[in-house]
Amino acid sequence: MKLKIIIGAVVIIVFIIFGAYSFLRSNVEYTDFDHAKMTSKKVQVKGSWLQEQKAEYLASTNQFVFYMVDDSRTPMKVVFDGAKPNNFELATSIVVKGRCQDGYFHATEILTKCPSKYEATGSEVKQSSY
Repeated sequence: MKLKIIIGAVVIIVFIIFGAYSFLRSNVEYTDFDHAKMTSKKVQVKGSWLQEQKAEYLASTNQFVFYMVDDSRTPMKVVFDGAKPNNFELATSIVVKGRCQDGYFHATEILTKCPSKYEATGSEVKQSSY
């Protein structure tokens, strides 16, 4: 009887440790490029695309390269492994997840926020009638 309790307790402890480890690995903090340069952890940076800088897809390496500026107004080159996201040009803000390395931000994920066609401006709301 005691052996079953010990084995059950060990299994529960292993699952708790595995769950905590998985949670800590998936927990990605928001920061800016200056802080991202100082840490080796995966972070996410919110900002906007620098449209005056060149953005290009490199087919030979399957990478999309562009420049963005974070909310602290720090510009940085971003290299993403993959194609350009849909509606990238329409995005009002961009969130990149990844790490800084070799003087650029290596993104593993890009999230774009585009303006909603369903949101009305203040003047349109005032003029509408029920």
